[in-house]
Amino acid sequence: MSLLEKINNNKTPSHIAIIMDGNGRWAKQRGKDRAYGHQEGVVAVRRVVEAAAKADVDFLTVYAFSTENWNRPDEEVDALMELMVYSIVKETPDLIKQGVRLALIGDYNRLPLKAKDALDKSLKETANGTKITLILALSYSSKWEITEALKQITHDIKEKQLTSEEINEETFSNYLSTKGIPDPDLLIRTGGEKRISNFLLWQLAYAELYFTDTYWPDFDKEHLYKAILDFQCRERRFGKTSEQIKKEKL
Repeated sequence: MSLLEKINNNKTPSHIAIIMDGNGRWAKQRGKDRAYGHQEGVVAVRRVVEAAAKADVDFLTVYAFSTENWNRPDEEVDALMELMVYSIVKETPDLIKQGVRLALIGDYNRLPLKAKDALDKSLKETANGTKITLILALSYSSKWEITEALKQITHDIKEKQLTSEEINEETFSNYLSTKGIPDPDLLIRTGGEKRISNFLLWQLAYAELYFTDTYWPDFDKEHLYKAILDFQCRERRFGKTSEQIKKEKL
């Protein structure tokens, strides 16, 4: 019996964010190079997107490439970029078939032209997907995102398009690259590390955090459903007391 059947559809997280960690270590254990781990990581993304859609998750954000990842050896970065282009081109027809809408957050201008072209084409072709939105965090970091938001806010105040009195949490959120996307309810990190690594710092303020030792290439639908079931067992209080939450449910 699949864990999917145990999930309460009324309490499914609307938005799940995932830090896909462990590709390199998974490959090393098998005597392979890191590129092989990243290739298998793409297969895991496909599995998890399909599983999330079946669980009625609306948004799935995957941390595919951070701004800090640009500091990795050139050959690994080049291999990752080539793999990304190949994967986007290969997977787009299936994304369309499954009703997946692709979205992107991150420093788009740092990506190679070939990657931009592939992304632009896929973004356009999947625009009508209604089953689930897959958000790729590419060349992304939260500190970069927040800094860019502050730059734009400063510019708009200078140009008298915004006043300091108008700035609140909602205003600030609208300057982030995730504008219009609900904050994640659940963050999953694979690979055994227990940190959020400069990922969606503002948006994860009240997310439930789930860490697993499973390396990303081994992460499958049952691992995802286990994380969702764990999420459904938690009491989300948002600063309130348990007593208040219980009264609100009556």
